[in-house]
Amino acid sequence: MRIALLVPGPFETVSGGYLYDRRMAEGLRALGHAVRVVELEGSFPMPDDAAQDSARAAWAGLAEGEVAVIDGLALPAFRPLARELAARSAVGLIHHPTSLEPGSFQSELAALERAVFAACGRLVATSPYTAKGLPPLGAEPSRIGVVEPGTDPAPRATGSGGPGARILAVGSLIPRKGHDVLLRALARLTDLEWALRIAGPAADPVHAEGLGALAEELGLTHRVTFLGPVTDAALEAEYAAADLFALATWFEGYGMAAAEAQARGLPLILCTGGAIAELVGPGAAILAAPGDVNSLSRGMRRPIYDAALRAQMAEASWLAGQSLPRWEDRAARFAAELEAAGHG
Repeated sequence: MRIALLVPGPFETVSGGYLYDRRMAEGLRALGHAVRVVELEGSFPMPDDAAQDSARAAWAGLAEGEVAVIDGLALPAFRPLARELAARSAVGLIHHPTSLEPGSFQSELAALERAVFAACGRLVATSPYTAKGLPPLGAEPSRIGVVEPGTDPAPRATGSGGPGARILAVGSLIPRKGHDVLLRALARLTDLEWALRIAGPAADPVHAEGLGALAEELGLTHRVTFLGPVTDAALEAEYAAADLFALATWFEGYGMAAAEAQARGLPLILCTGGAIAELVGPGAAILAAPGDVNSLSRGMRRPIYDAALRAQMAEASWLAGQSLPRWEDRAARFAAELEAAGHG
């Protein structure tokens, strides 16, 4: 197949969604498919004029017979092309509906997504949880498929070696990731020895600045390190040296960072927003409801000070992590979804 993957630029953006897209493009190429990445300009997900102009130009540039795969972050910009999407049986790649992201444009985005979801020949969701939420937004259930992200075989985390617990959080600095919830929960545990390292780009600069101010307000600046964007070997080193992985998310379409942590046998501390709880192996995690600082803080206390409990959780996490999907078979699954849309 010849495939055009249409995404908001830049394609090298550090996030779970873009990592999925990059790995899928690599995997499809390895299977012999021709994949062309088209970086769209403008503002997303609520499209401005530049985004809609870029979407029109990208659509006009499709070659005959080329399969259009549009990342869900970009799909609202294609609303004026709904008829063309349907005629060409375009495929939407949905990490999670953009209308579920907190913000002032939720109702407008929901209306745009209803139109484009109904028009696409197929929607590929990255988790069963996300797939279940698409029919209320106009998607025909028979046209929805699921291709979950994969993990790579990885060495087991060795931990910090103490004293105390080194906690790793991985995720863009945006409100949905709940870093503020995590900071407030940890602020109640200053009688324990711990350090928090947050890896992720300041995708929302105002929110990122607020997180720094919150850490200072809570008296945690000597315990909390904002690492910024961390990838490749540097990120591997962070996973390897961590004792606990924490993500106080409000919502996840899948939870790739938590999957990566579990693939390395890290004990997990999670808020259960969206699909993330579906990843967790028995005994591998402390779970709290999204935004529940009290429960999160109480749940974290013992794993922070009790190394024996962390070891038990780590064993459960490692065992569960070895059964997670691997990237090596994800591209074949994705190609099958394109065939189900009438391509190939």
